[in-house]
Amino acid sequence: MAKAEDSPDDQVSTRSTEDEHITTASGDPLPYGVKLGSTRTVVAHPDGDDVVLSQTLTCLTTYGDALTGEEQYLFGEEAAEQYPEEVEFPLRSGLPEDDERAELAATFFNHYVESLDIPEDSVVVYAVPTIDNKAGIRNLEAVIERAAIGERSVRSYPESLCGAIPALGDGLEAIDQIFLAVNLGSTNLEACAYRHGEHLLPFATGAVSGNEVDRRIASNVEEETQGRVNVDVTTAREYKETHADFEAFEPFTDVIQQPGGGSHEFTIEDSVMDAVDAYLDEAVEEVANTFLPQLANDNMKVYQLALDRPIVLTGGMACIPGIVEEFESRLGEALQRDVDAVTSDRPDLAATLGAQRIASKLASSD
Repeated sequence: MAKAEDSPDDQVSTRSTEDEHITTASGDPLPYGVKLGSTRTVVAHPDGDDVVLSQTLTCLTTYGDALTGEEQYLFGEEAAEQYPEEVEFPLRSGLPEDDERAELAATFFNHYVESLDIPEDSVVVYAVPTIDNKAGIRNLEAVIERAAIGERSVRSYPESLCGAIPALGDGLEAIDQIFLAVNLGSTNLEACAYRHGEHLLPFATGAVSGNEVDRRIASNVEEETQGRVNVDVTTAREYKETHADFEAFEPFTDVIQQPGGGSHEFTIEDSVMDAVDAYLDEAVEEVANTFLPQLANDNMKVYQLALDRPIVLTGGMACIPGIVEEFESRLGEALQRDVDAVTSDRPDLAATLGAQRIASKLASSD
């Protein structure tokens, strides 16, 4: 496996609050990277020699002020905690599906931007999905255009390209290379070939996704416990994020409260790893049998050159320990050749970090 090179991943501090206030220095544009994700929205900006990331849940709810009756908004973790049954995730499918979802997403993002005090006179780069969904992309563009930031410059780049940047060097080396990127995301599996920043044959499928893994885990838990335990997909996702491990998975116990009182302790041995194992097999099958044959048919030279270099894995599922090595092994077996893969230290944040590096380059040349 090719190792991720040292990068600002090692110098990133993260926070999940909405209380960081950033202003420009001497009127110079400050570069921001943004990813509006289906589950979380992440914003990156420089702070001296470091890069700071602020993140929150991509959700919104409203309530009536008890005194005035006026509509009030809550977003992020606060909304999800206080109004779990009413909170809306407008990008749950990856993109705003219609005008109503676009309106909700724009309202959420404007409130989040305001809470971070992102200056209007800024350079902003968005990492966006490479999905063949023209209506959804237009709706996302409408959300971006309505945001009160990026007066100096606003650009969008493919999420998989942005995510590859921290994995392939300390700067923007990825822009000058030929490589394959596979995004193991919550809502879609995406694959793309890049040639000097140009994306070739973008491929995406919603049939293989982190969200589907969560649903499988929930179903597996019910089966493994012989129907005694039912968990929701949020709990299943927590199981996945906490316990999934291709290197050293260990069975774990949890406790649920019984409807009639008392508690029930149970042990999970197979439910989590069976789900992520099936996911990885399906992801490799899509890459090996759908995406790569199409790439070889359309551009054999890029296909050959790209497979001689590490494949970049990004997205939340790439955070599972050992998944990079398993991807290498299974794809190599499917292709009957050696395969290398690489990811950044934080593949779930890589797209935002890459977008911020592009924004820094644009700001310095403004």
